[in-house]
Amino acid sequence: MTTRTRTHRLLFGAVAGALALLATSCSDDPDGKPADVSVTADKLCGGGVVTKDAAKAIEVITGETRFIASGESSTVTDAAEELTREAITSTNERGDICRIYPYAPVDELRIRWVLMSNAPKGTPDPKFTRLPMGERAGAAHDTAYVTFACGHKNQPNSSPDYISAWAESTGRPTEPEGDERPLKNAYVTLAHSFALAMAKELNCEDNAGLKPKPSLIPAS
Repeated sequence: MTTRTRTHRLLFGAVAGALALLATSCSDDPDGKPADVSVTADKLCGGGVVTKDAAKAIEVITGETRFIASGESSTVTDAAEELTREAITSTNERGDICRIYPYAPVDELRIRWVLMSNAPKGTPDPKFTRLPMGERAGAAHDTAYVTFACGHKNQPNSSPDYISAWAESTGRPTEPEGDERPLKNAYVTLAHSFALAMAKELNCEDNAGLKPKPSLIPAS
């Protein structure tokens, strides 16, 4: 049973007593105690990855300030290792970086990576507001992505890898009333935080051109 599955079940155990036994049986604790640890947003996903801006973004999206601690393998380091292994045999792969579970009975947030063989082409989905980050970035009220080209410092003449970091709700969020910009900015700030962390972990040249803070003014 994977750490992600265990943590997911522990969320529902926290809000539904009927699942308490199941949560205990899937615990990381050898004594069978639920690994129900409360943390702030900046401590999620291995710690040191969620920036202050991204932590605020998580709170904006979820409306919560405390979260269930991420599993031991839900880190950028683990995701980068998995991406590197997959890149050896394929250039079109995807995987999880981290899942974020608020204590309130709401949908979790999923942070994932996508490895592509080429730079993004064509017209992007009109649901996304385009933002000037990396190769392409887009934000909607329930999801956002930042795509970057990872040129490797130790292989200066090699073709870059194209990688996207996505932040998205796994539920079916309703259309927000009023201005969508706060949610769009929150999702893309979160995606940028993980894109930059992945670029650093993968040793991309010049951090793949990603700046320390997201650019939230829409591209012209």
